[in-house]
Amino acid sequence: MSVSKLAKERGEILDEIMRYHREQLPKVMREVPAEDVRAFAMVAPPALDFYGALRRPGVSLIAECKKASPSKGLLVRRYDAVALARAYAKAGAAAISILTDARHFQGSLAHLRDVREALPRMPLLRKDFIFHPYQVYESRAAGADAVLLIAAVLSDTELSSLLRLVQSLGMEAVVEVHTEAELARVLPAGPRIIGVNNRNLQTFAVDFGNTARLREKIPAGIVVVGESGLKMPEDVRRMAQAGVDAVLVGEALVKSKDVVASTRAFVKAGAIS
Repeated sequence: MSVSKLAKERGEILDEIMRYHREQLPKVMREVPAEDVRAFAMVAPPALDFYGALRRPGVSLIAECKKASPSKGLLVRRYDAVALARAYAKAGAAAISILTDARHFQGSLAHLRDVREALPRMPLLRKDFIFHPYQVYESRAAGADAVLLIAAVLSDTELSSLLRLVQSLGMEAVVEVHTEAELARVLPAGPRIIGVNNRNLQTFAVDFGNTARLREKIPAGIVVVGESGLKMPEDVRRMAQAGVDAVLVGEALVKSKDVVASTRAFVKAGAIS
């Protein structure tokens, strides 16, 4: 298959994911009305300091609970989000990301709730395709301290509005970008955390140099997270050379035969000696 054809198919996957979520949300909102979700969010315990967790010396690790992906299929047969999260916490991860997309990543909002209950003092990121205020309130009600906002699927107005809502709830947003143009779009919105995706969401190709290029254009004070394609501890050291504050690692950890040992190796690679 040609590269252009492959890129087109993968780009269509992202379009299909967003189309599905935009069609599905009204059904979810009929089951649990928006006013109820807002009420649950308002009485939830205060959000933990996700930003502070990533500002530790060295390169902090956000370890991800991830069962499957559209490109790789099933990653873990006996998936247990709580067991994974406990292993990450034991090994020294600074924060935990939890995939909650059901159709494409076989995740669930219940996984987030369960991990929150099991680890009440661990900063948690809800990783999903968020485009509506309802999802932000839903995330806070489930115990998320931060949410992912993907610049590629949000308009400038949507991004600014969602970011303001996230911050008003005491949460953080990891605003994900892949290109210089996307970075230029998001900076005026005032994000405190920017995730640079090494993987092109249209072609799925991974380029670590992308983080280094964009890092130079991100103002001081903004936490920078290197995302995607990190397979070994040496990759963390490469991200450290690019000047990131944190990395997000999922597949390499969930597929490991010894999750605790592998997580510790990534944590150690990011530590300042």
